[in-house]
Amino acid sequence: MGLLTSKESKMKQARILMLGLDAAGKSTLLYKLKFGNTEFLTASTVGFNVEMLESSKRVALTVWDVGGQHQMRQFWPYYFQDTDGLVFVVDSADQGRMEDSRREFERMLKSECLKGIPVVVMANKQDLIDAMSAEEITKRLHMKRWCSDRDWYVQPCCARTGEGLPAATKIITSYVKKKMNCKDEASRSDLQENRL
Repeated sequence: MGLLTSKESKMKQARILMLGLDAAGKSTLLYKLKFGNTEFLTASTVGFNVEMLESSKRVALTVWDVGGQHQMRQFWPYYFQDTDGLVFVVDSADQGRMEDSRREFERMLKSECLKGIPVVVMANKQDLIDAMSAEEITKRLHMKRWCSDRDWYVQPCCARTGEGLPAATKIITSYVKKKMNCKDEASRSDLQENRL
């Protein structure tokens, strides 16, 4: 019993916020990662879904998939607090809504609650012929400008097939671990200074 408790205490919990416009494929991505299956998904998320993913031996990701319909986006800031990592999902084949995605992305990153939080953009639906490349999405979202104060990456993927999802999970986990380790070191340093 004591051994189990000590192992559990070493496991860090990271809160990951998954956002993006409606129909970008957020829930499909989440359930493909969690269950390896997306056949039971039929409608857009109204509200939110929460799932825990064990991405490594030391970090468990609690992923909050929040609905992206226009009326839901005004509530996104309520989910920002205590976020350790941000996954922003875009429909790579929906060029007509890329400007909306960029606008929402920039608005989020201006929030004080998300300052310095690592970001992985999931360039979803790469299986479609007219899908934009990760490089084009990087330019369209102005990643270098808006993410200069944080770790970031744009991962091409396909939620239906699962292509690119393990790589994205590995990247966001490594970014989150790095951020958590920096926080731990800062806390230890503050504690030592207070003792002196």
